[in-house]
Amino acid sequence: MAERPEDLNLPNAVITRIIKEALPDGVNVSKEARRAISQAASVFVLYATSCANNFAMKAKRKTLNAGDVMAAMEEMEFERFLQPLREALEAYKKGQKGKKEASEQKRKDKEKKNGVDDNDKSREEEEDEEERMDEEQDAENEEEDEVEN
Repeated sequence: MAERPEDLNLPNAVITRIIKEALPDGVNVSKEARRAISQAASVFVLYATSCANNFAMKAKRKTLNAGDVMAAMEEMEFERFLQPLREALEAYKKGQKGKKEASEQKRKDKEKKNGVDDNDKSREEEEDEEERMDEEQDAENEEEDEVEN
């Protein structure tokens, strides 16, 4: 938990960007108004989180999930935001799936590209290891010869 009240506020840059995107061009917002919106947003996030946590606790879970947030929104009487929230969540999931697939493909391409190089490298490493072992054996043999003499 936050120790100071200002730790509970969202970053000013984020709040300013959201405000600018929500308002038409040419509308100015005072510093005091931005601060009030920031504090209201923080209170909303805390309240929504607390409500969602209640649903998770009822289900005997420690992890909040999207369903908990949806139920919390309904409990807080924000039903009109449920559909846009579902759509945003679905878009997020699709984006994550696309990123995951792209990352997987990139990894496979890299493995494919490095496959030959890795084989060559492992052969070189094996040859180096054999050479080191031969040198160690030669050094041991020389030591034994010196001890015998």
